[in-house]
Amino acid sequence: MQILQSQKAGRNNHLLILADKNTDWYCIARPEEDIDLIKSQIKKDIKQVIIPSASYITIVAVIETREIPYNTNEGIRKAGHKILSIINNHKIGAITIVNLSEIALAPLYFAEGMALGNYQFLEYKKEADKERHSLKQITIVSGTNDAGEIENLQAVIDSVYLVRNLVNKPVNYLNATGLANAIASSGKEAGFRTEIFNKSKISALKMGGLLAVNQGSVDPPTFTIMEYKPKKAINKKPIVLVGKGVVYDTGGLSIKTTSNSMDLMKSDMAGAATMLGVIYCAAKTKMPLHLIGLIPSTDNRPGFNAFAPGDVITMHNGMTVEMLNSDAEGRMILGDALSFARQYKPELVIDAATLTGAAHRAVGDFAIAYLSNASDEIKTELENCGMDVYERLIEFPLWEEYGEMLKSDIADIKNIGGTLAGAITAGKFLEKFTDYPWIHLDIAGVAYFQNSMGYKGKNGSGFGLRLIYRFLQKRVANG
Repeated sequence: MQILQSQKAGRNNHLLILADKNTDWYCIARPEEDIDLIKSQIKKDIKQVIIPSASYITIVAVIETREIPYNTNEGIRKAGHKILSIINNHKIGAITIVNLSEIALAPLYFAEGMALGNYQFLEYKKEADKERHSLKQITIVSGTNDAGEIENLQAVIDSVYLVRNLVNKPVNYLNATGLANAIASSGKEAGFRTEIFNKSKISALKMGGLLAVNQGSVDPPTFTIMEYKPKKAINKKPIVLVGKGVVYDTGGLSIKTTSNSMDLMKSDMAGAATMLGVIYCAAKTKMPLHLIGLIPSTDNRPGFNAFAPGDVITMHNGMTVEMLNSDAEGRMILGDALSFARQYKPELVIDAATLTGAAHRAVGDFAIAYLSNASDEIKTELENCGMDVYERLIEFPLWEEYGEMLKSDIADIKNIGGTLAGAITAGKFLEKFTDYPWIHLDIAGVAYFQNSMGYKGKNGSGFGLRLIYRFLQKRVANG
């Protein structure tokens, strides 16, 4: 999807006019009968009015202002998605947005909803061209001062598409090595450095969690380091982004028993894809921040010498873990990565992972459950950014009582805490491997949707990328 800027609309362009209740309809230079049609439709509470002509179509979209600004902006994104059916049904390949509403950034939000909603994954379709949407280009009529905003939006859309494409790929097309190679390829394109550790290097580093999860697989694990370090980075210490890269999860010997629960497990690397997408977007927009990404990756299967409930695993930081459930594998590989992150003396570490069904059950398809030991100022900023992009967060506590649930009789800790508070005890487990400000995002409920969620899509969503990228933008703005 290409998003462009123009100083004015072309004479024969397909037009999308954004309006509100205060719009002066006579400024659109249309015949009186067209204006009468628009007014009559709006009186009937119709929010989308189509005005056809011999050579082009004009669509008027009426947007509503709500009391809370982020609700207004989200309503505009949803309206952008809703109008796609009209555009694609008319086989329109390019459309120009003209803003006659009182909301200055309305075209950006509208284009965002359109572009994200227009995504398709057709890689394995024999007759993909027949199913492909017609819309390829959105032009926003605006002043030159908006060029940076439009370029940022293009980078965000490209990055979300990248994440969705990776999450939607099945494991027979994307194992741990394939994921590492995809990260390296993205690094070459966007301009960040990558380094891939193979199994022997991972063994030398004593990443026991990652190696244990990999024991049941025919494919070797990988550990990928991304680094984006612009010359004028404003942060003296890097921000480290860690993503869970389990390319497929059977549950291991603690095999998943819920009906159809394995069908979606190609998406268990969504945290890794998300963090790749964030760094890709930062590099594309030349964000002045030093960022490091850490991606531990493997699949989790019950074959070969698969790690078994009761095993004791020595992690990268020397801590021993009594592994009582091999389906709690994500925290094992993340524990190694979070421990590895300590060497960078980071300003902040953020991890993203499809970690627990408990988080999904708690907050549904509409929010990210998060836990953090960072300052209240950082957490407030993060939550505000979640509202801005409508990827909202709900904080769970890290009370010490939850740590008591992880005590083991024979090792330093267990990898599960019991049947209660599963999302919290998983976060409490991860906290054991940190000694720096840290945020854990459990994206289990939002990384992959089984039903269409509007512009957020169906299947791989990229949910979380826009949140983290906005948070980093605010970090730059605040100096």
